[in-house]
Amino acid sequence: MTTTVQLSSATRVADMFKIGIGPSSSHTVGPMRAAALFAARLEGLPVARMTARLTGSLGATGRGHMTDRAVILGFQGYAPQTVPADVVADCLRLTQERGLIVVAGRDVPFEIDRDVVFEPRTLLPFHVNGLVFNAFDADGEELAHGTYYSTGGGFVSEQIDDGHVVSLDALPEDAAPEPFPYNNAGALLRICAAEGMSISEIARANDGSGEDLDQYLDLVHKTMNECIEAGINATGILPGGLNVPRRARRLREQLMTRDFERGPSWQSSNDPMAGIDWVNLYALAVNEENAAGQRVVTAPTNGAAGVIPAVLRYYERFVPGADRDGVRRFLLAAAAIGAIIKANASIAGAEVGCQGEVGSASAMAAAGLAEALGGTPQQVENAAEIAMEHSLGLTCDPVAGLVQIPCIERNAIAAVKAINAARMAMWSDGRHQVPLDTAIKTMRDTGKDMLSKYKETSEGGLAVNVIEC
Repeated sequence: MTTTVQLSSATRVADMFKIGIGPSSSHTVGPMRAAALFAARLEGLPVARMTARLTGSLGATGRGHMTDRAVILGFQGYAPQTVPADVVADCLRLTQERGLIVVAGRDVPFEIDRDVVFEPRTLLPFHVNGLVFNAFDADGEELAHGTYYSTGGGFVSEQIDDGHVVSLDALPEDAAPEPFPYNNAGALLRICAAEGMSISEIARANDGSGEDLDQYLDLVHKTMNECIEAGINATGILPGGLNVPRRARRLREQLMTRDFERGPSWQSSNDPMAGIDWVNLYALAVNEENAAGQRVVTAPTNGAAGVIPAVLRYYERFVPGADRDGVRRFLLAAAAIGAIIKANASIAGAEVGCQGEVGSASAMAAAGLAEALGGTPQQVENAAEIAMEHSLGLTCDPVAGLVQIPCIERNAIAAVKAINAARMAMWSDGRHQVPLDTAIKTMRDTGKDMLSKYKETSEGGLAVNVIEC
């Protein structure tokens, strides 16, 4: 059972590390949240029909990402962080068999093929991930409508009737001001220097959640570890039709027996690079769970959910003196960097390609590891910059619209890259030529220049050059 910890809406940690279900934060978590918010407005209304239009990237790859299932769950009031696994698994089958869903306490007839419409060629004005919901009475008269946008990482915005778009994750007007406000990495470094504080200390001070913050950090850490273990112990073929086999369990068995088998030197327990194999295992395990629609931590997206857990487990297993305080500082620094990236570029693959998902996760993980290793603010920022700089141009081209190929292996590669970036930064004094803010701006500009077929539409790259099995 998932524990629920209440946090102030001002916390960056809860923003950057949401607990939800796979396979996609923008195509699953965000749409489910949006549908639930819309359904909450229907209490007491004589709803007789519900419809959902999925536009842009949601229309292009929504089937593979199970966006229809997410919307149906949201219409019925389920939340990504608490929906039971069996409810998720049975959702489409039961909806098809019964021909209805329960909305605001009422049985509402629902035909999936009729009432969920995929419109890949329709682009709404604010964002490529658009959702349009409508509720009707028995006479076909509209009772309510809503236009929402899933902007990546599970974040949701709503379009008001006058065309104005508001974030549903924004801080309330009466929220306490942050003691150390900043909007980019340069400003953050200047604050750290002026106050004599680390990046994780600044993030903690700005969070405003008191003791609840440590509880949530520990919950995130626990959920990440549970996801790794679940992925390691699972077997079978991932859903979706590509017939991709799970590999994590077999890899773990091979790693556990390497001390007792004779083989090539690179398979020996004395191999100095053996730790990389374990990092690969952790990332594969998480992203196989994500691809199967199981519970993961959005970090900062589901498609990139394996990077930070893998690097965090590396810290715990391979770094002498690793402790709970280090884990918390890791997550705080990672969240701070993620918030800067989101504010100044994007974490949505549909908006800037996979550089915004796996690239951002790699930068966050590198910063978190450098922080846990005792790095200075300059070294932490440098670690993030190295990882981001060498993720620039990374396209989002999932085969068959599924978060499997190349997504699962890509998380493992990005996790190793993050570790290397942190180590390179720690061997330096933190001074470097390219600031993180410049790398983030370049990522944003590259995403704008990138053709749409390389941004989560499955119309280019591997998605069209790999024969679907």
